[in-house]
Amino acid sequence: MIESAQNDNFKKLLTLTSSKGLKEEKLFLLSGEKLIREFLAKPHLKIISEILTAVHAPVAANAEQIILSAALFAQLDVLGTHFNILVLEQPNIPVLSVEDIKTYAPTGIELVVPIGDPGNLGALIRSCEAFAVPRVILSREAAHPFLPKSVKASAGSVMRVSMARGPALAEFPAQCIALDTKGVPVDEFVWPQNGLLVVGEEGPGYTSSGFVGGTPICIPTHGVESLNAVVAASIALSRIPSKKA
Repeated sequence: MIESAQNDNFKKLLTLTSSKGLKEEKLFLLSGEKLIREFLAKPHLKIISEILTAVHAPVAANAEQIILSAALFAQLDVLGTHFNILVLEQPNIPVLSVEDIKTYAPTGIELVVPIGDPGNLGALIRSCEAFAVPRVILSREAAHPFLPKSVKASAGSVMRVSMARGPALAEFPAQCIALDTKGVPVDEFVWPQNGLLVVGEEGPGYTSSGFVGGTPICIPTHGVESLNAVVAASIALSRIPSKKA
């Protein structure tokens, strides 16, 4: 049993609750009994280890067990699930450079996401899975999709949706479609077969990033200035004709 916070293995595990640690280790923590049992029913990522305390019964067959004191376990259980935690290998997320983006050819309508709030990012990635978005491109401004809060809010979608990392949003081409508070109403917009749809943060949208969208579209509203970014993007994704088939 590991009881000291100075233990090297524990310190490495603790880094997986931060973006820096996730980038360096290429691993992530899967928390929550429902998510874990659903994953174990159809595992598709490498299980590195299972974290538990002396009172937990192991749930992952043949996985290396890391037993922590209750106090140390609580530091990793940032979502307060009080259930075992799996350490999994992150799926590969390719990185697209500025030059890559200039010549990038999307397949279908792909989503460009600069959202910095982990919960909102996870919720949006869940919508992307629901509406069969071919790929989510995370701009430099976006939160890490494998932060515990992102994984939970996505209900596990981050483990299944195709993602890529891109440059800062300002580096994306103006030919993108941009979801804004003003523009062509989404129900009147003629969607191209392939393209990039940019969604901004709630409030400032994408304009504060320096991005200039070439084709603004909007979700008409009555009595409110704007919708939550996840809600607005989900509505827009539901209107893409190919997603209705």
